[in-house]
Amino acid sequence: MAGLGNLWPGAVAVSGGGDSVALMHLLADWARARKLASPKILTVDHGLTAGSKTRASDVKAQAKKLGLACEILSWKSGKPKSGIEAAAREARYRLMGEWCRANGISHLYVAHSQDDQAETFLLRLARGSGLDGLCAMRAVAPFPLENFSGLSLVRPLLDMTREELRRFLKARAIAWHEDPMNADPRFARVRFRAIRRELEEAGLATARIAAAARHLARAREVLERDTALLLDTATRRDGARILIDGAALAAAPRELGLRALAALLKKAGGQPYRPRFEQLESLFDSLSTGRFAARTLHGCRLGVAPKRLAIFGSGTLLLEKEPGRGKPQVKPS
Repeated sequence: MAGLGNLWPGAVAVSGGGDSVALMHLLADWARARKLASPKILTVDHGLTAGSKTRASDVKAQAKKLGLACEILSWKSGKPKSGIEAAAREARYRLMGEWCRANGISHLYVAHSQDDQAETFLLRLARGSGLDGLCAMRAVAPFPLENFSGLSLVRPLLDMTREELRRFLKARAIAWHEDPMNADPRFARVRFRAIRRELEEAGLATARIAAAARHLARAREVLERDTALLLDTATRRDGARILIDGAALAAAPRELGLRALAALLKKAGGQPYRPRFEQLESLFDSLSTGRFAARTLHGCRLGVAPKRLAIFGSGTLLLEKEPGRGKPQVKPS
């Protein structure tokens, strides 16, 4: 918990599961020892399982024993018939983000562990993610929804395993719930957990996978710097639209070009995350054919700029938000 002083006060997302219950107790102890403001506890009743209301009430009761205020936030809107995992995640973050914004809280603490780090790496590898997707989750990161620019996520448990957190709870005789959704094979993350032993026997231990993600994160830092330089020289804003030096973008080293194009699509489309890597590559490759035709991706339209806007010559491209797009969606975990 060292180094959190400048990230306080904070709210803590507590589902009632072992990881988040451990985080609640650890942060309560940390704040008390330093005579700082107590954490605010947020728990979401998603209404997807029969016991969700009971679990939320139990979190509130446990927080009360620690002398902590707890808010139960309910997901009351209609539930989709497909994409439940992503929709539930979006609803949780939206509800907690709105509460934090209304109550002047800038940091939301979440209980992502080393196991979550490894599982996220494997999930994104299976989806064909590029370097950005495979990088380790950041200890402090932007909020994963649009319109919450003043709010950040803090992950103080990334170096701890799920088993270590449960040993901490058992040593203190602290109870926790196991969410039935964590055993539902419809969800990809659950299926990966089911083959954990086989992966470890093959040499893919959780710690080793998490370490690989951290190595990639260091490479990402260098690429982010060089990508910013490329965007500074090869793009110009025209109101809500972006003018792009298509030749410079296509001639850039492939990884830099892909990263720059992803950043532009995110900005123009108002999306918090980059498009799927295969789609991004296809669009990037089309820039070097010499016969580029307008295409849409990630809520944006990319086409050849009219002559009056061709500030980079005949290869100037115009990127703008695609008309009629709905609100951005949170990226599935």
